[in-house]
Amino acid sequence: MSFARPEVLVLLVAVPALVVLWLLNERRRRAGAARFTSLALLPNLVDRTPRRLLRVLPLTLLLLGLTALIVGAAKPHARITVPRKDATVVLAIDVSRSMGATDVTPTRLFAAVSAADRFLGEIPSTYSVALVPFGSRAFVAVPPTRDRDLVRQALSNLHTGEGTAIGDAVVTSAELGLRQRAVSGVVPPTSVLLLSDGAPDGGRVRAGPAASRARQLHVPVSTVLVGTPNGVVTAKLTGGYTEQIRVPASPGTLALIASTSGGTFYRARSAAALQGVYKKLATRLGHTTEDRQVADLFGVGAIVLLLAGGGLSALWFRRLVP
Repeated sequence: MSFARPEVLVLLVAVPALVVLWLLNERRRRAGAARFTSLALLPNLVDRTPRRLLRVLPLTLLLLGLTALIVGAAKPHARITVPRKDATVVLAIDVSRSMGATDVTPTRLFAAVSAADRFLGEIPSTYSVALVPFGSRAFVAVPPTRDRDLVRQALSNLHTGEGTAIGDAVVTSAELGLRQRAVSGVVPPTSVLLLSDGAPDGGRVRAGPAASRARQLHVPVSTVLVGTPNGVVTAKLTGGYTEQIRVPASPGTLALIASTSGGTFYRARSAAALQGVYKKLATRLGHTTEDRQVADLFGVGAIVLLLAGGGLSALWFRRLVP
């Protein structure tokens, strides 16, 4: 929390000073009462001694109210999470041959597409969504749009191919969102969600420089590693033969892209885990933090505390200060 007028906080020294004055007054009051009272007769005159809480509670509320009033006068600012109204989300999905591995049921690609379909229902309807598949090259299958059916149709048409141009996908996706304009004319924030099993193969741009470019554009790239170390695909050879090829998921490149660009790296070893990742991302993308003045909250709190403390004191002791 920060303050626009921090010099006002100096007045907080008045709070402990008032506590000291009240304690001194209590000691003087008790000493004065003892001079004119026979302590031996008190049990016959009073059924019970007043609870200390009855005297301390109103004063505590009054002091807390005064503290809140002073802090509010200093105009505090806080980082508050608020819903986003506009944003562009680019789904970059790996369609390389290794995404056909069945270690994520039924295949890595099918699980990624199914989870992406649900993800479209999680994010606000005011967001634009784009789709960038990448194999041997990255291409824009769907430019940013609010038409969820169009994106779903393109997702259903994805199929595996060759190559894994991860770097090209990062640059293409990051630059794509910057072409958008909100109604106010301001470019809405862009986030990229890249799903892959990790191992780069081909493309014009390497992963490291691509992630640095995304960071320069202020576009965080969150990456999701789809698959396990036990992935296997079947390759067709000439003559009708087939070969089993191991395609273990490789986290290194995706973790680098996320950390360099300012995004978050996730692992998804199953279809259920992938759904959980998408849900987290939807919540994260749907909100942002803003610096807002919260003096009004302290002012309202101060009024409530002062009224409560004064009211209890007047009710129990027939005066505003106990």
